[in-house]
Amino acid sequence: MITESNDIILDHDFNALKVDISDQILTITLNRPERLNTFDEGMKEDFRWIERRIEANDDIRVIIVNAEGEKAFGAGADVSWFEQDFPTERFRIEYRWIHDFFDRLERIEIPVICAAQGICACGGLELAMSCDFRICSEDARFGFTEGNINLIPGSGGCSRLIRLIGPGWAKELVLAGEFINAEKAAQLGLVTRVVPKDKLQEEARSLAEKLVAKAPMAMGLAKAIMNTCENIDMASGRILERIGQSVLITSEDHKEGVRAFREKRAPEYKGR
Repeated sequence: MITESNDIILDHDFNALKVDISDQILTITLNRPERLNTFDEGMKEDFRWIERRIEANDDIRVIIVNAEGEKAFGAGADVSWFEQDFPTERFRIEYRWIHDFFDRLERIEIPVICAAQGICACGGLELAMSCDFRICSEDARFGFTEGNINLIPGSGGCSRLIRLIGPGWAKELVLAGEFINAEKAAQLGLVTRVVPKDKLQEEARSLAEKLVAKAPMAMGLAKAIMNTCENIDMASGRILERIGQSVLITSEDHKEGVRAFREKRAPEYKGR
């Protein structure tokens, strides 16, 4: 069994991320505000490194993804990356490294919260869509501009977006290149909470602390089953729910939850 301490992550020398772990909450901060937090080779290297560490740390119960700066959560890949003379097979390999990090956030059995301000576009929006909760500030704007350089949103901007907001509005963003504001994003279900800019990090932290107090096994299985149910028939989904419940009902945390309910106190979950 592989288990790693917080120090493995905290002592790492990141290129373009800031990382903190406190109270069982891992905070990953995009840290290129002067470049609208665009992804460069250093940030992509950071993504590859940390995505292998997250699941090796049993202390992490919730993840927050946020960004430095006032102007942008993230504007996607730095355009210079697309100016390289990629052989097609090499491009697919290096592009998959970004996908691997986004996919890990989506499938990891830990709640992931995105806190987005300002411009949230292209790969930045694709990163946000990989998270379970999307909170944004009132000044946030969302969209895709890849079509302007004869590309498509290729890291979930088509596949995840259509599930979240439907094909009609997905085509408005991807094909027409429309940007939407925070209010419209909430109406469409692209985000679930809109808060004043000065309250954004406080709101994300408050939600994270609420989630940390919940039973981690139940949250992890519920996330895994709900994600899977997007792609299977309802009868198969019911089977997965019964299997999940049959696992949880034998757990120590289930017994602790029932005891705490009977004793009218807060439960102390151990993840067992």
